[in-house]
Amino acid sequence: MAVSIPVAKQQLFDHPRYWAECFGPAPFLPMSREEMDQLGWDSCDIIIVTGDAYVDHPSFGMAIIGRLLEAQGFRVGIISQPDWQSKDDFMKLGKPNLFFGVAAGNMDSMINRYTADRKVRSDDAYTPGGRGGSRPDRASLVYSQRCREAYKDVPLILGGIEASLRRIAHYDYWQDKVRHSLLIDAKADILLYGNAERAVVEVAHRLSRGELIEDITDIRGTAFVRRDTPQGWFELDSTRIDRPGKIDKIINPYVNTQDTNACAVEQAKGPDDADNDGAQVVHLLPHPRLERDRTVIRLPSFEKVKGDSVLYAHANRVLHLETNPGNARALVQRHGERDVWFTPPPIPLTTEEMDYIFGLPYARIPHPAYGDAKIPAYDMIRFSVNIMRGCFGGCTFCSITEHEGRIIQNRSHDSIIREIEEIRDKVPGFTGVISDLGGPTANMYRIACKTPEIEAACRKPSCVFPGICENLNTDHSSLIGLYRKARELPGVKKILIASGLRYDLAIESPEYVKELVTHHVGGYLKIAPEHTEEGPLTKMMKPGIGSYDRFKQMFEKFSKEAGKEQYLIPYFIAAHPGTTDEDMMNLGLWLKRNGFRADQVQAFYPSPMATATAMYHSGKNPLRKVTYKSDSVNIVKGDRQRRLHKAFLRYHDPKNWPLLRDALKEMGRSDLIGNGKQQLVPTFQPAVEGYQSARRKNSTPVGSKKAGRVLTQHTGLPPRETGAARKGVRKGNRPAR
Repeated sequence: MAVSIPVAKQQLFDHPRYWAECFGPAPFLPMSREEMDQLGWDSCDIIIVTGDAYVDHPSFGMAIIGRLLEAQGFRVGIISQPDWQSKDDFMKLGKPNLFFGVAAGNMDSMINRYTADRKVRSDDAYTPGGRGGSRPDRASLVYSQRCREAYKDVPLILGGIEASLRRIAHYDYWQDKVRHSLLIDAKADILLYGNAERAVVEVAHRLSRGELIEDITDIRGTAFVRRDTPQGWFELDSTRIDRPGKIDKIINPYVNTQDTNACAVEQAKGPDDADNDGAQVVHLLPHPRLERDRTVIRLPSFEKVKGDSVLYAHANRVLHLETNPGNARALVQRHGERDVWFTPPPIPLTTEEMDYIFGLPYARIPHPAYGDAKIPAYDMIRFSVNIMRGCFGGCTFCSITEHEGRIIQNRSHDSIIREIEEIRDKVPGFTGVISDLGGPTANMYRIACKTPEIEAACRKPSCVFPGICENLNTDHSSLIGLYRKARELPGVKKILIASGLRYDLAIESPEYVKELVTHHVGGYLKIAPEHTEEGPLTKMMKPGIGSYDRFKQMFEKFSKEAGKEQYLIPYFIAAHPGTTDEDMMNLGLWLKRNGFRADQVQAFYPSPMATATAMYHSGKNPLRKVTYKSDSVNIVKGDRQRRLHKAFLRYHDPKNWPLLRDALKEMGRSDLIGNGKQQLVPTFQPAVEGYQSARRKNSTPVGSKKAGRVLTQHTGLPPRETGAARKGVRKGNRPAR
């Protein structure tokens, strides 16, 4: 029987409105009792607590959820960046009638506050004035505690990126240990993960009808606590590994996900196939395929994964293989005496629903309470437009797929054009330049599987690794048409594309590359090969450097035809799992041969729940079958080795030369020390004055004729986890891919 992605029972705009609809939309969602009085409200139905400044713009989570709930008829208040030292700030809007919604903000609060070297950041792009320290560590947890202190009996709902990535027992880089599900530590009633619009609307309406929060256990994209598995459910035991036995051929979680033929349902195999190595990873009860909606996979318990990093990697693998809404099953993980249940991922939003969300009455500016204070995150995205959600790239260091899903959710041309016109007509300071039309990846707009049946059956974590899937439709024509419509609008002088570009997809459409290069590059284009060597690239699930070379040829050809001097700016990651010192040395040599000088570099940042983080913690590769005897992954953990890997990216910096010389000698590559063009570092060490002079000499901005190939700032951000860059925000709330 053919399968397809499930369809939502109700679209977002089909729910009957709550009675408070009569108040109509507010100019801004209120942040004070005075504003509530002006609106004629005696109370809020829902209060959203957020770690970000309140910007009423669809690139900010609190604005999307708040405006969506308002459109359903609820009165929604915002408590933004509260003083967490007491409960007072959490009581300033009074007691909510339905629930508190708690989120850390557009970034995980630990990644927002600390660098990859665990140093405290001095700034916060989501805070007025860019000042740091305006939210606590583990903000979702702290805010939840204060909400409970303020109003003990009010239901508490967790959401946002921090909740999504910490919904399960997860490795925490800052404490170097495995922590509980955030749901357990925060003592919340329910956690919404991923694109939470469907879930939050349904929860709100059901609570408004008098249902108890503890009875709401059937909504997709949620996590909640249960004591036992209810009757009528099939439970698949995936708590152990290396147990001999027959493997079910249809729902085997250990499909070789790097096999290009693994996209659809597995073909029948014998019990001794090499992929499976005779190991049973789930204990199958009768007919689970026929009862997918009543099947739950039991993962190793918190206590087990905390004490056994190999089991942690195994649990991470199973989790990531249960992310397709078309075939994912529920998961359950024991925490002490309680089970944390995870329903299957949310059903993707339709184009009509995406248009509805982005068409809500956003003011598109920060709340007036901030006065003239600049909010760096807003300044970076106020003239940009998010055209889609999701990413099927599956990069292991990235958390976009875990949060937004791998199925692309698109807006219509008309919706996007209307937003550009609204920016043109309403947003202060618009000069005619749209800074971005994009999303997690600029050129995945309207790209999907050739058939819904194949898409629903697929268990691969990436549609473009190790190569582009033969079932993926790589047609860029709709995106090209959108670009042409946008730049023809009166009052629009330039449309730039600043989101990360998937260049291995782009080269499948030379027409798209020509359109992009001719009309939409502002002097330079940022792309992310991440590395040049096969070892780290396979652990990242990124294409080989050959794809970059082909794109570079197209880029230069079309730039020349357009009569423009334009540059590619490649980004690279140091110290990623699977990277050796030799890999970084070879990358440094590649950079020198190609004349690139990186100003700032990015070191691998183990964000919660990412596959690469599981590699970092366990030394195993969850992209393949995990066993105690499976091959180990090279991990870069020591401070000296992490500094060395970053030093290879900045081979030109005299500060790094002593470290590089010592390392090259240890590696037996003293031949790379010298003053020749083929050597990486010179034998001499300049005085401080000479070094400063060299820095000034090489500081010409990219885009000028003198710039050559000096790279612009690489933010050192969390690896593509969320949208705001430090000192700069990529479009659509996500950094470049």
